[in-house]
Amino acid sequence: MNDADRNTQIDDLLAKQEIAEVVLRYCRGIDRVDPELVRSCYHPDATDEHGSFSGNVDEFLEWVFRVVSRYSFTMHFVGNLLVELGAPRDAGNRAARAETYGISHHRTEGAGPGGSLIIGFRYIDRFEQRDGGPWKVARRICTTEWARIDDEKHRWPIPEGMRSGLRDRTDPVYDPID
Repeated sequence: MNDADRNTQIDDLLAKQEIAEVVLRYCRGIDRVDPELVRSCYHPDATDEHGSFSGNVDEFLEWVFRVVSRYSFTMHFVGNLLVELGAPRDAGNRAARAETYGISHHRTEGAGPGGSLIIGFRYIDRFEQRDGGPWKVARRICTTEWARIDDEKHRWPIPEGMRSGLRDRTDPVYDPID
C-alpha cells in the first residue's frame, strides 16, 4: 500500500469516528435536555423526519424538547452504526450515509402502566462535510422498529442518596474532566 492510499484510509477512519461521535452527542443532548448540543449535530438547513414530526432543524428542536419534557427521564442507547462514505465531491465537501440502530427508554414516574415507553429505532442519516468543516446531519429519517410499554410495578426503586442522572447541564457529564 502506498502512502496516498494509507492517508485516504486514515482520513476515512477519522471521518467515520467523527460521524459516530455526532450520533452520540445527539443522544446526550436529547437525554440531558440540551438543545444547543443537539443543534450542533445538524447543518442549519437540515431536515428531520422523526415519528409524527417532519420539518427543519428549528422546528424539530421545538417539537422534540416539548415531547421529551413530558418524561422524568429518557435514555438512548445506540448499538450498530454503519457509516458508508461517499467519494469526495470536491475539496472539503463530502457526504456519507449512516444507519444507527438504537433503543430509547422514556419514563414518567407515577404514571402507572403507561409510564415507561421503550422504542426500538433506526436513524438513517445523510451526513455532510461542507467546506472542510465538521461532519453534521443534513437529513435524518428516524424509523420506529418496535415499541412496548413496561409496567411500573416491575421497577426497582433507586435508593435515596444514590446518584442519578440529571436532565440538564448540572449532570456530572458536564463536569470538567480534570
